[in-house]
Amino acid sequence: MKRRSFISKTAATSTLLGLGGISLGSCASSGKKHITILHTNDVHSHIDPFPSDHSRYANLGGLARRATLVQQIRTENPNTFLFDAGDIFQGTPYFNFYGGELEFKLMSMLKYDAATIGNHDFDNGIDGLFAQVPHARFDLVSANYDFSNTVMDGFVKPYNTYIADGIKIGLYGLGIALDGLVTKKLYKETKHENPYDVALDIERQLKEKEHCDIIICLSHLGYDYDNNPNRFDDVTLAAKTAHTNLIIGGHTHTFLDKPDVRTNKKGMPVLINQVGCYGLNLGRIDFYFDEGAAITADGISISV
Repeated sequence: MKRRSFISKTAATSTLLGLGGISLGSCASSGKKHITILHTNDVHSHIDPFPSDHSRYANLGGLARRATLVQQIRTENPNTFLFDAGDIFQGTPYFNFYGGELEFKLMSMLKYDAATIGNHDFDNGIDGLFAQVPHARFDLVSANYDFSNTVMDGFVKPYNTYIADGIKIGLYGLGIALDGLVTKKLYKETKHENPYDVALDIERQLKEKEHCDIIICLSHLGYDYDNNPNRFDDVTLAAKTAHTNLIIGGHTHTFLDKPDVRTNKKGMPVLINQVGCYGLNLGRIDFYFDEGAAITADGISISV
């Protein structure tokens, strides 16, 4: 386990997060309330550890090891949430044989709270995804996929809220455009809506209607496409938002050394994090609150 404090005590990074008095600093020991966010992305059906002779990831990963780490952290802090940013399916024979059933059952055993949907989660078609929904004892969230004319209608939420120790967390999901990545016959009548427009609408609801203390986006857009106007990404999303505080990303398999701190359209910091792929790492971000206001945030990158 390697601890990375990702926000230092500087004028630029100790500014308010835009949560009504929430600020960030590098010391995380004095908060009265403590919320831990754990996350994965692009696990791609990797349930077993990589073999000891693997050229790149020797003896790394494995769902059982992740389960042990998650349980340890939950014991340390009961106010812990576990999220996934998509591409749960496709990558090992487990998916070829079980079609995603094993992945959803094991995530349920780990007590994931929510996941968003990645492009590879359509690899057995939308009917194949729907067939596995009964095995998912966690929320599926995606705000910019319109499933209204598909079998998934009513089984995916645009957002959800969670409360722990009096702190209200709003969570919404965003998915990548499927055209060009997934054949039409697999996703059928699923419609992809502009994620930036949807994000602004959903985060406003979470802030003004739901009165959330922290707003988190589970994004399967990709980290950064160098301002390519034809592609949506997390870096651009962060700059366009007003209330989102943390973007948990996926799709590009980006191994960030530490959470990236960007600035939203109000000049407030937004955190972006992505932990690579294949279950090699478990992301951890801790928010600390005092009198209902977050005063510190720390990041820990855990190698599995």
